[in-house]
Amino acid sequence: MRLDAILKLAAAGVMAVAVLTVPAAMNAQGTDTVLKPADTQKLLPAGVFYRGQSAPTQLRNSGGVKFADGFYVLATLVDTSGYSTDLQAKYQAYFITEVPIKVGGQNLAAGIYGVGFVGDKFLVTDVGGHDVLTANTAEDPELKRPMPLQVMADAGGGFRLYAGRKYVSFSR
Repeated sequence: MRLDAILKLAAAGVMAVAVLTVPAAMNAQGTDTVLKPADTQKLLPAGVFYRGQSAPTQLRNSGGVKFADGFYVLATLVDTSGYSTDLQAKYQAYFITEVPIKVGGQNLAAGIYGVGFVGDKFLVTDVGGHDVLTANTAEDPELKRPMPLQVMADAGGGFRLYAGRKYVSFSR
């Protein structure tokens, strides 16, 4: 009888440990992660295709998000010196999203895009250079260290894609 009591106690202990560790493990895996250039360099290509040409990426000026479920949103500046002036104005970065997202409150399907900050607008074009989405940008005068391109978490939820102090918000 004593052995039965010990086995029941051991089983109860194993169950208690399992119940307590599952929420902790789910919480550790349940967070979105902002990626820095060192993280994205392993994921992004050294060169990209857009509007009939290949161009080198500026991986030192890149960022992104790895969502809790393993999907990515990535962005990197591109050397557009071989493109026409008109195209250079609206195509500044390569933008990849593996899942549908909202950019400036508008829906953007999963895909690969060219993006740019033009005036107070954020332009999204497909790889053929055709307009897909236009969103308003905002300025962040409080940003301590503006960079040519970076992604940061938005205190209000979601994320911000910055070009200097200008940014556009995006979320899942």
